[in-house]
Amino acid sequence: MFVKSRGEHASKHVLPKNLALLLCFASFCAGMFFSNRTWMVPDAKGIPWTSRTGGKQFVDYDRNIVVKNEGNSSGDISASQHSILTMDKAISDLEIKLMASRAEHETIQKDPTMSEGVKNIESILKRKYFMVIGINTAFSSRKRRDSVRATWMPQAEKRKKLEEEKGIIIRFVIGHSSTSGGILDKAIEAEEKVHGDFLRLQHVEGYLELSAKTKTYFATAVSWWDAEFYVKVDDDIHVNLATLGVALARHRKKPRVYIGCMKSGPVLARKKGVKYHEPEYWKFGEVGNKYFRHATGQLYAISKDLATYIFINQNVLHKYANEDVSLGAWFIGLDVEHVDDRRLCCGTPPDCEWKAQAGNICAASFDWRCSGICRSVERIVEVHERCGEDMNALWSANFVQTMRTSS
Repeated sequence: MFVKSRGEHASKHVLPKNLALLLCFASFCAGMFFSNRTWMVPDAKGIPWTSRTGGKQFVDYDRNIVVKNEGNSSGDISASQHSILTMDKAISDLEIKLMASRAEHETIQKDPTMSEGVKNIESILKRKYFMVIGINTAFSSRKRRDSVRATWMPQAEKRKKLEEEKGIIIRFVIGHSSTSGGILDKAIEAEEKVHGDFLRLQHVEGYLELSAKTKTYFATAVSWWDAEFYVKVDDDIHVNLATLGVALARHRKKPRVYIGCMKSGPVLARKKGVKYHEPEYWKFGEVGNKYFRHATGQLYAISKDLATYIFINQNVLHKYANEDVSLGAWFIGLDVEHVDDRRLCCGTPPDCEWKAQAGNICAASFDWRCSGICRSVERIVEVHERCGEDMNALWSANFVQTMRTSS
């Protein structure tokens, strides 16, 4: 019984002869098909080999892709690499937008007063701008602001045209006084009603708080306007907007760029009460050392990714005594390209005048000994007349050719 049952059981699994032949033929065809396929071999990372078709193939195991180069042509490799870089940039942009959105949501939750302002600028956020220029100013600088308005900063309808046609936003940047709603704040509110050219920050004004103000400015600007560049300017220097725009446009394809007149000044130690004294001098090494390379504070620009970085990490970015040093410190450990452009720090006449006559128009002019134009209220008109660019230069500038509206 046992032997019989075993034989009967085995006979049920015997395949018909024709079916067995069919399966063998199918297996042979499958083997021929897959022999021309590329299989990932972890020990051969980045090593080229020759396929049966005669072309060369390369494996990039970091990205899990195969790049084919039929006929030893480099065109396909370049095209594939370009596609990879484009994809990486798109992913990076999405990650930054996601982090910025989360940070903005958390900021609004912590400060309910911002929610209404965010609602009011939803339409503005849909627009893509070229650059946002924030002019750092103080409560006592009304005459400086008026001198800027009378020279290089377009007013009224021209300023609106500048925003709509050229994608350039210009605002005087100021916070609030220590006494909320006091006479200083009311004076700014009255000035705002006349000119409409202020960006008010959630920040208490004070000379020793410039680093905090700079951080708040970039965080606020990037949350209000979607621009390619964000610029900080002092209210006692002269700026040629078209020249500045052309200078920045050359770097628009770089993801993380920091543009200005780079310097490395001495760290002022053990001199309390002296201007530019650095209380944390010990962090920079031995006494007598210099700061790391950073842009001088009169004018500098950063790309959107860096402004977004400040916005996301504003609560943990350390503030040094000097705001230009603080900004440089925030980028020193990042993969950032520093661009030293001396057109952003020309001298006043005759320096900028000679350069203009030679065809090298300056983007910004000031006096180093005064950290701005000396007696700027009286002299900025002279600087504008002698070193200013052609009045039509701004409206004919080509940096707006790639401007677009976000969908």
